[in-house]
Amino acid sequence: MTADTVDTSIKGITGVDDTGGIAAVTSAVRGRVDELLAGFLDARRPPVGDPDVAEGYRLLREFVVEGGKRIRPLLCYWGWRGAGGEERHEDRAVITGAALELYHAGLLIHDDVMDGSELRRGRPTIHRGLAGTPRWRGAETFGQSAAILLGVLAQAWADELLADAAAAGDVRGRAARELFNRMRTEVVTGQYLDILAHARADADVEQALTVIRYKTARYTVERPLQIGGALAGAPPALLEAYSRFGLPLGEAFQLRDDVLGVFGDPAVTGKPVLDDLREGKRTVLMAYAYARARGPERDRLRTWHGAPDLDERRAAELRRIIVDTGALGAVEDLIALRAGQALDALRDCAIAPEAARALTVLTERLTRRVR
Repeated sequence: MTADTVDTSIKGITGVDDTGGIAAVTSAVRGRVDELLAGFLDARRPPVGDPDVAEGYRLLREFVVEGGKRIRPLLCYWGWRGAGGEERHEDRAVITGAALELYHAGLLIHDDVMDGSELRRGRPTIHRGLAGTPRWRGAETFGQSAAILLGVLAQAWADELLADAAAAGDVRGRAARELFNRMRTEVVTGQYLDILAHARADADVEQALTVIRYKTARYTVERPLQIGGALAGAPPALLEAYSRFGLPLGEAFQLRDDVLGVFGDPAVTGKPVLDDLREGKRTVLMAYAYARARGPERDRLRTWHGAPDLDERRAAELRRIIVDTGALGAVEDLIALRAGQALDALRDCAIAPEAARALTVLTERLTRRVR
């Protein structure tokens, strides 16, 4: 999917190309989310005077406020606006988007502990930062345990923030809360499926797609859109249309992430390029490679994929196998297919024109990104 294709898609869906206006609104929403999160976290001080507890709070605030693409808040906002959200209630959409971002931060912290990741967003992961104090015995164990607690705290605060926007006594707020709760169950289930696939070491393409459908697609795109729509009183037909758009786009987003995890530039992605290969992640990309590799290539995959001591030379060989087996090409084709399915669904969606334009632009950015 090229930029020209996306420009054509924008005009085809809405009859107008207004990418400049969309960029301005997107920037404003992102800025409001950042400001809201900073103020919310600044107001939450440790209830004890221990400086090391304060350091944990500081690291959490830094992680939430100073990084992230704000994808989920933006999708929540455009889901709200696409359902005819009224300007006087815009704060509800922004606050809810900020709650989604705070919950996401908690998940990332936990994900990094489970994966043993060293870097996130170009900085040490929370558990590595917390383990970096040499005066403590068992610093690594402390870092992991403390990071788990901070991740739980971020998710608890997300609930607190969501309560400000999605009051249980309000019909629209209750609908948004129900979708938020469903999303939490789905993403944890997806993560569970992910670690099962790693333990079993036998995930095929369909199993890998099931993982990303629950771990990423619903949680990253479908549910944030629907939550925003619910806040604006979206009818069931529009929420279903958001699903038809959001699921394929969410899958394409994660497929791109899997490609970047192996072929990306660490200076751009902010994450080491060897982590996924060393961990032995059973992604769609690797499922295609295993299914297509034969003889010595398959033996090398089995030997080096998931080897904790994998070096760059052997990683380069794994990348060559992924390319030569056609696995990379197959995933790129699948990304294009899913992005096309999302745009097709958007064309049939009874959504406000400006939101359709924004979601079309986001489709291009989420599927062609380099970080």
